[in-house]
Amino acid sequence: MSEPIRVLVTGAAGQIAYSLLYSIGNGSVFGKDQPIILVLLDITPMMGVLDGVLMELQDCALPLLKDVIATDKEEVAFKDLDVAVLVGSMPRREGMERKDLLKANVRIFKAQGAALEKYAKKSVKVIVVGNPANTNCLTASKSAPSIPKENFSCLTRLDHNRAKSQIALKLGVTAEDVKNVIIWGNHSSTQYPDVNHAKVKLQGKEVGVYEALKDDSWLKGEFISTVQQRGAAVIKARKLSSAMSAAKAISDHIRDIWFGTPEGEFVSMGVISDGNSYGIPDDLLYSFPVVIKDKSWKFVEGLPINDFSREKMDLTAKELAEEKETAFEFLSSA
Repeated sequence: MSEPIRVLVTGAAGQIAYSLLYSIGNGSVFGKDQPIILVLLDITPMMGVLDGVLMELQDCALPLLKDVIATDKEEVAFKDLDVAVLVGSMPRREGMERKDLLKANVRIFKAQGAALEKYAKKSVKVIVVGNPANTNCLTASKSAPSIPKENFSCLTRLDHNRAKSQIALKLGVTAEDVKNVIIWGNHSSTQYPDVNHAKVKLQGKEVGVYEALKDDSWLKGEFISTVQQRGAAVIKARKLSSAMSAAKAISDHIRDIWFGTPEGEFVSMGVISDGNSYGIPDDLLYSFPVVIKDKSWKFVEGLPINDFSREKMDLTAKELAEEKETAFEFLSSA
């Protein structure tokens, strides 16, 4: 058995964490021979609920869990971390402007970035889930200047998985038969789900999705809006936001960071845009297609971008630039 790694999950009393913690603890994220010290952080009023989560994790009797620590203290939570999964954020309340949401979250992620800077290992991998995820991730990264920017990523894997499954449903195949869809940009309704480079396995042959579907108007219309609006559709139906699918996407995202992407496949994640070849301005946390090896990601380079895609990619970049500007006004005064 290897040495245990320390993994933090914030917002640990919430419903996404409730779906996620078992997967981390049972070895399906970091591997079946990787012992884990699991650290659960939440705000003080949630500590009662968190104790219940702690009891349940103990009752799962998971052999890989060497210790579970439940805390409301940053100096305990962020100490010597190998991985930080930042799920907790201020949710949008009724009547709340996106600007108000940004302001509340800048404060949270500035503090968590500072705690990472002060207590965590410099090699820590930070995955931001709490929304607005891209800008929260950028805020945390800016507040932890000695941790490489490349170590920070935000979750667009849920959108990626949604896109794959929509294509699979339309073609009557499984999601596993679809690969190389891309989510460009922001984890918001401006994101651009792009299947121009995606392939699907039909009767044992790999075919381009456009060729396989022969339905350009669906791919450029309803498909995109379905993926963009899927989170809202889940809330409308379930009266709660996506938790099971979000937890699965977080697991996928982290597993790929840990073990790398399969040969010939790429995945979508929000990463720092510096040095990309797609004309997206530097210093944004933008979702790109990436491949991962030895725990390091690289942009997938050289994909041809048509005019339709270009417009959509620029639109979501513009939204991110505006969000960043608003957040950084708050950041300097926070």
